[in-house]
Amino acid sequence: MKMDEISKQYRDFIEEYLKKWFAQFHDEPQRVLYEAMEYSLLGGGKRIRAILALEFCRLCCGDWQKVAPFAAAIEMIHAYSLIHDDLPAMDNDDYRRGKLTNHKVYGEGMAILAGDALLSDAFSCAAAAELPGKDVTFAIQILAGNIGSLGMVGGQVLDILSEERVLTEQEVLDIQTRKTGALINASCALGVIAGGGTEKQLQAACGFAGALGLAFQIRDDMLDVIGTQEEMGKGVGTDATKNTFVRLYGLEKCEELVQKYTNVAIEQLQVFDDTEYLISLANSLTARKV
Repeated sequence: MKMDEISKQYRDFIEEYLKKWFAQFHDEPQRVLYEAMEYSLLGGGKRIRAILALEFCRLCCGDWQKVAPFAAAIEMIHAYSLIHDDLPAMDNDDYRRGKLTNHKVYGEGMAILAGDALLSDAFSCAAAAELPGKDVTFAIQILAGNIGSLGMVGGQVLDILSEERVLTEQEVLDIQTRKTGALINASCALGVIAGGGTEKQLQAACGFAGALGLAFQIRDDMLDVIGTQEEMGKGVGTDATKNTFVRLYGLEKCEELVQKYTNVAIEQLQVFDDTEYLISLANSLTARKV
């Protein structure tokens, strides 16, 4: 199968899994909450984080569907983070993926609650994984660590605190390795855990995730400068006053760094067999135009 076909197979699988998971709640009296949750969760997206979990599970054991509850949980957490990022108190965005942002449709209060519910329900979904108890516990510990105060939320805090001054290179890295990289790290790690991978494979997956996360974020910063709203499906130029990699290095240097970190990520995959798809995926993500 070609890369696009494999990606579609993974994407269709996780979309269906998420739809089935939420179908059980459609008769609940707080139906509007689930509508708001599904509006953002099922409103498109590349499902890159879920795909990474599914593929690393396949690399370790072949049975990639074993990681489905973890992959779904990761997508719920990613959706929650985007809902909250778009709020007036954060980035104050009106559009996401070409659609009105959650708070523009359901109001700020419901958007906050939808994000809260997605985060909480993600752990319920992850805990339902049919794996040995110690693996589920370890996976949830990894997931919580990557999205909490030491991970994604911590990165968002550092981002807010940086708004009034120009940061050093290390300070920008501190933000982005947490804000963007941490959830990518969790995705890759959970795939290995669900697949019964070795400690060496887990370390390699995390090394891959760290480098890929940097390349991904640098490209994202570049697209905020050179992309259009029609291409991106959201506002562009919104990070012009933020401490981004483009502000730190300029576009030309950023292009070099994207390639550097992509190559570093690919080098980490040597402990796995059959990595052609993952290499192609990494290259496509960091060379993307949208």
